[in-house]
Amino acid sequence: MDTTADQQTSWDVYLKNCPCRDVLDLLANKWTALVLGALEQRPHRFGELRRAVGGISQKMLTQNLRYLERDGFVSRTVFPTTPPTVEYALTDMGAEVSAHLVALSRWSQVNFDRIREARDGYDTRTLSPVT
Repeated sequence: MDTTADQQTSWDVYLKNCPCRDVLDLLANKWTALVLGALEQRPHRFGELRRAVGGISQKMLTQNLRYLERDGFVSRTVFPTTPPTVEYALTDMGAEVSAHLVALSRWSQVNFDRIREARDGYDTRTLSPVT
């Protein structure tokens, strides 16, 4: 009997101690979505990736890449050059999840005017004095 398969069917992110919540935290992070989206285009070196994801700090990019590599979404290849060249690319699993995050990113861009209208309506309603 394969205990790994049995264990996987018992994961439930709605349970307080489910370790899948860590993965959900990583994937729900805006920087993760942007990094994976950039890597969906092609592999990138660190500096290229930092320029592709506007506003991300070196520290945040480093952290995200480490987490993504640890969880199997990104591969890191070091080339024997002077100085060493490091390239990051999506793994098969990274490409699979990236498709969903890129779709969500596109949806947010297409629908941002509607979201802004909803925010404005909410802010106007909640700022009005109660009669």
